[in-house]
Amino acid sequence: MSASTRAPVLIVGGSGVVGSLAAKTLRRLHPDLPITIGGRDLGKARAVADELGNADAVCVDLERADLGQPGDRAYSAVVMFVKDDTLHSLAFAQARGVPYLEISTAAFELGPAVGLHAHRPNGAPILMACSWLAGAATLAALHFAREFRSVEAIEIAAVLDEQDVGGPAAFADLERQSKAIPSALVLADGKWSWVSGPAAARVFKAVDGHEMAGQAYSLLDVLSLAAATGARSIRTDVALGESASRRRGEAFSTEIIIELTGTRHDGTTARVRHELVHPEGQAPVTAAAVAVGIERLLGLAGGPPVPPGFYLPHVIIDPAHMVRRLEEFGTRIRRA
Repeated sequence: MSASTRAPVLIVGGSGVVGSLAAKTLRRLHPDLPITIGGRDLGKARAVADELGNADAVCVDLERADLGQPGDRAYSAVVMFVKDDTLHSLAFAQARGVPYLEISTAAFELGPAVGLHAHRPNGAPILMACSWLAGAATLAALHFAREFRSVEAIEIAAVLDEQDVGGPAAFADLERQSKAIPSALVLADGKWSWVSGPAAARVFKAVDGHEMAGQAYSLLDVLSLAAATGARSIRTDVALGESASRRRGEAFSTEIIIELTGTRHDGTTARVRHELVHPEGQAPVTAAAVAVGIERLLGLAGGPPVPPGFYLPHVIIDPAHMVRRLEEFGTRIRRA
């Protein structure tokens, strides 16, 4: 099926800061793909839809099982940029057998979504793109890990500029995930544990060498990286503060530092560091990663449409493809 003959992709929260940018990124990649911008404010949603072209807008009510949509309204996918505490959106996608993608669930919040999938395992392909910046960090790490025969340890550090938290939905995610549980999930010496206090803190060097105080963060990166690499120690830390670009007097940027330790294919051991920087902050990186997830689910790139299942990004997305897309949309990558 060509993009132009599909039912539209419903982007809930598509008029927000990151959601609207993701819609524009998807439009750039697939000019003929119909898109529906869903939100509570129909006027804002229509403004984004008008700018996109080949798009329309609807009001979405997450308190209703039908999301407030007419019974005859079809969608080819449901993409969430807001946290749906009811999970009506997931059940809506399952009932229609269409792909579902969301970016807001932390490791300690997975249970309800897993329960819905277990109840209806053949309902829909569910992509939990709930890693740092929708899988950008994890897939980049897996791309860099290909130079190793085996990986022993992975450390990911992210700098989120305090001026780059995003819109209300992104701020709510950050506040909920950092305050709802005082511990973070890490893998240390082959054992899973929830760490807090001093064990959850880590000092790392930003891209300009400045020392940053990071805090372990319980997104889904550790789950993907452990399954895909077999590494014995994995953690993701986030520092909220001033990015390197702002210390230089420029606008804020976003930074991801990936450090891998392991054995190369020639038998030598090494520790390597890669840095990803986007000069416009986290939103364009997240938008590009979500667009990659949507195109993969629908079979528009990287293979045929994804069958029903419960997926983390690394299971269905080629890391090299993600890295190419990130660079295409302005992410600068260097080996430090």
